[in-house]
Amino acid sequence: MSDSLLPYAVGAAKRARQAAVRMRRRVERLQTAPAFASGIRPRPALHAVHLSVLGGRTLNVALTAPAAVDVTSAHLELTRGGRHLRLDLEVEPQSDGSRLLTATTALRYTDRTDLADHPEEHGPGRAGVALFSGLWRIGVVLTGADGKELRAGVGAVALPTTDGPTAPVSPSPDSGAHFRIMRSVDGFAVLKVRAPVHQAELDRFDLRWDRIVVHGRLIARQGPVSGYTAQAVRRGGGTVVPTPLEWDGDAFTFEVPLAEMVAGGRSYRWDMQLQHGRTGLKIGRRLTDVRRRHQVIRTTFRIIALEDGTLLRAHAYITSAGALAVSCVAFEGAPHGAEEVA
Repeated sequence: MSDSLLPYAVGAAKRARQAAVRMRRRVERLQTAPAFASGIRPRPALHAVHLSVLGGRTLNVALTAPAAVDVTSAHLELTRGGRHLRLDLEVEPQSDGSRLLTATTALRYTDRTDLADHPEEHGPGRAGVALFSGLWRIGVVLTGADGKELRAGVGAVALPTTDGPTAPVSPSPDSGAHFRIMRSVDGFAVLKVRAPVHQAELDRFDLRWDRIVVHGRLIARQGPVSGYTAQAVRRGGGTVVPTPLEWDGDAFTFEVPLAEMVAGGRSYRWDMQLQHGRTGLKIGRRLTDVRRRHQVIRTTFRIIALEDGTLLRAHAYITSAGALAVSCVAFEGAPHGAEEVA
């Protein structure tokens, strides 16, 4: 490298380091819970070999037991608002003489009202641990050979920041709630629970030779299912085409109204949604850890024959925002009974 280019290279390297530091600090702020900063007496912290919520609903814990304590039993403790939940930790000896404290359990969401009405149904058990919204402190209770108990926290862990194909944090595919490991401002690990959002989750759509059938379910339903209707909304034009909706609990099924969506020999993009009062819920795939769903969930164009003999070219796909959209156009010269309907 010539002497004239060296200052530019040094400056570029310096700016890259500064950008990396800013990004690291921003990620740390996003992962830090603004709580537990004061009013709590200092306590020791156990090192977490692994601490995560996998699949949006499974808590996995592996902690290093302190060498100074002859641990005979241990419990993981989740605390919030006067509620304390304990999970048994397995004490696993390692080949190097150390010991790991491990546990795996499912996480479930419940609201405070349901918890107050049925507290016996939401304790630790085979179905997992039921938690309500908020920040839960993660602690460990160690019992030594002398019977004395030692309480400790769990040191914060860093989440991966790479932009991979899957996100390190994802919602629960069952309930839609978010269970996320974060760090407190004093350096301890906490579990943040966020309630599910009112939404329409896409389970699948069937591409057949004569129709497209959508299968989904309501998340955080508001009111009876009779208050919901299914419809196709044309992007840009505002045209709304309703379609019959079938229910099985919170699960719904409907056929895309293709005959009413084909008009004028042009291809339009239609968003599939449920209407509840004045709220339109776009149907989409959101309860997943896949980052670029429109690139992963790929679908082909399909030739569909309607009952009146109309042939059309339809494409049902997932948008970059994760919503379900359908574009369709009738073939020129083919019978076009749909134009009369439109």
